[in-house]
Amino acid sequence: MSTTPRWIALVTASAALLAVTASGCSSGSDDKKSESKGASSSATGPSSPSSASPSSSSGGGEPIPVGAGPQSSYTVQKQPAAGTCAYRFTTAKEPLPDPKCTPGATNPKVTQATLKTTICRAGYTKGIRPPVSITNREKTANAESYGYKKSLREAEYDHLISLQLGGDPNDPRNLWVEPPSPGHRDGAGPNNPKDAIETKLKTAICSGKADLTKVQRAIAHDWTTALAAVGIADDAKGRPPREAADADGD
Repeated sequence: MSTTPRWIALVTASAALLAVTASGCSSGSDDKKSESKGASSSATGPSSPSSASPSSSSGGGEPIPVGAGPQSSYTVQKQPAAGTCAYRFTTAKEPLPDPKCTPGATNPKVTQATLKTTICRAGYTKGIRPPVSITNREKTANAESYGYKKSLREAEYDHLISLQLGGDPNDPRNLWVEPPSPGHRDGAGPNNPKDAIETKLKTAICSGKADLTKVQRAIAHDWTTALAAVGIADDAKGRPPREAADADGD
């Protein structure tokens, strides 16, 4: 028998084997490309920002705005448009500001770490208070914001978070024309029990019995419940003495 057919068969079989091997390598290469493409796709997904970003608030509502702090020279601040702010009143008829217009604003210089050199230092608030040449003009404009029609001599232009509690001196978000409290006598000037509460709160802060931030939140939310909110007993009897028209209990 001739060896030629056997040689041809051998060559044919070898060629078939090489074709299968080559096909297997190509498939493997495509799989790796596919895996690489899949890995790249999955890596891109998690790198995008998460929609569940943490809240800037720490469980107590919106954070209180931070003001510009004490200035060497104050300028008259623009007030909310006339008639856009509305007073609220407690069941005891004590006035509260409109939280949209007057949410409060803090003094960035006053922190838990700076208490001894700021609000717990005698004379601090006197040195940062804006002059009446500035606040009287703001008071007139703010009365229009709130629709206050009575004599401005009977109302206090009040820091919602007082200077002695680390409130900003001249941020319009921290100042409001506060109407007289119940029991007011016409012509007697402001009668503001809020001042006495602020002094109690400052004493608690400076003696380490109350946290600055918690006090600021409490007074901004409702000054009539601020002492209870931070666990300070209210043993006040009667009302505090008459305060100057633009004082805030400092």
